[in-house]
Amino acid sequence: KLHLATFVSNRPLSKRAEGGRVIVEVDDKVAKVRNIKVDSRLDSSWESREKTVAFSFDYCYWSVDPEDPKYASQEMVFQDLGTSVLSGAFRGYNICLFAYGQTGSGKTYTMMGTPASIGLTPRICEVLSEFNFPFFLFLFSFLEIYNERVRDLLKQSDKTKPYTLRVREHPETGPYVQGLTQHLVTDYKQVVKLLEEGIAKRITAATHIHNASSRSHAVFTIHYTQAILENNLPSEIASKINLVDLAGSERADPSYCKDRITEGANINKSLVTLGIVISTLAQNSQMFSSCQSITSITSEAESGRGDNPPSGSSSGRRPAYIPYRDSILTWLLKDSLGGNSKTIMIATISPASSSYNETMSTLRYAANAKNIINKPRVNEDANVKLIRELREEIDRLKAMLMSFELRNSSPSWSDDRDGNLTELVLQNEMKVCMIYLML
Repeated sequence: KLHLATFVSNRPLSKRAEGGRVIVEVDDKVAKVRNIKVDSRLDSSWESREKTVAFSFDYCYWSVDPEDPKYASQEMVFQDLGTSVLSGAFRGYNICLFAYGQTGSGKTYTMMGTPASIGLTPRICEVLSEFNFPFFLFLFSFLEIYNERVRDLLKQSDKTKPYTLRVREHPETGPYVQGLTQHLVTDYKQVVKLLEEGIAKRITAATHIHNASSRSHAVFTIHYTQAILENNLPSEIASKINLVDLAGSERADPSYCKDRITEGANINKSLVTLGIVISTLAQNSQMFSSCQSITSITSEAESGRGDNPPSGSSSGRRPAYIPYRDSILTWLLKDSLGGNSKTIMIATISPASSSYNETMSTLRYAANAKNIINKPRVNEDANVKLIRELREEIDRLKAMLMSFELRNSSPSWSDDRDGNLTELVLQNEMKVCMIYLML
């Protein structure tokens, strides 16, 4: 499943954003939000809204006040989430970690950090760079999605046409950006240089909430390859790590100029599409789980009493269409949402009363995403995988042969069965030898 991490903003209450009161409380893995409008009224029978709403996630952090005993540092977040990214990549899984939330709630701080308090992306890169490079290969790319167009942040682009890259889709490996540069690195200093270069080129602007709000979605990708020896064959473990810092969600302001309104509309369009994709995936996943439960109950009933399956089963329903291509962002993240990837979503929120609506929206968004079921698989060499499966089959057949020999009560029947099993073992061993010869 998707792993959800709710991250309460690293920043203290900003001067722009806050009208003062803290309405968020974190208790272990639960984030509680207090509705001060309801809280301040006298109790009445017609008031149906709750005073406090609680949301449960895999992780919840409180990072507003460094003096608070509950304060979660960047190091603590890395130990929980960054190490999960690394362990998955080292085992050959594709990984996606993305931050979603209101403008100014701490997404870029969480993902990138500052020189004094580095974030998840540089920390992950730092650990990767400590490995022995003759046996590891790292390729980095960094792109920006702005107004539904893609730009390479690590390449000098034509100022008249800076956004010229197109998204394509490979039938096996999925969506990719045509012409995106990939950079081979050999030490951490090179990684830092690439990150600083890309971050400096990102589109930012002042908003009501933040002086330098990110106005684009940024995707930092690491292609990780490790040379190994498996079944006496040279092989490799490959993984793609997507680290995504989304643009902040916010309300439109009529006082903005035309370009800023267009910019905000495109940000909201992609985030709305992301929300629809998450909601549809969650709905399909719940339907799949429900069908599995019904099938299990039906199987038990048929085996126990011979009853007919219950009428009105939801197993006949078809999964809803998932509109990945309705935005560039969701198209690029297609594999990370419901596909071949282990995915971590960080939902960043502001603890201030003035951000109540945005905070509730973000937490509901994240709670919905918890229901998505991904289908990650290890990226391994096809020949090595085939050899492993053949050897497992050989071991299974040999165990059956041993079992028949121990229970040899009917020689003629046993000889025929032994002969067939022995022939299957020899055929599989021959296939393994042929694969070795072809390599």
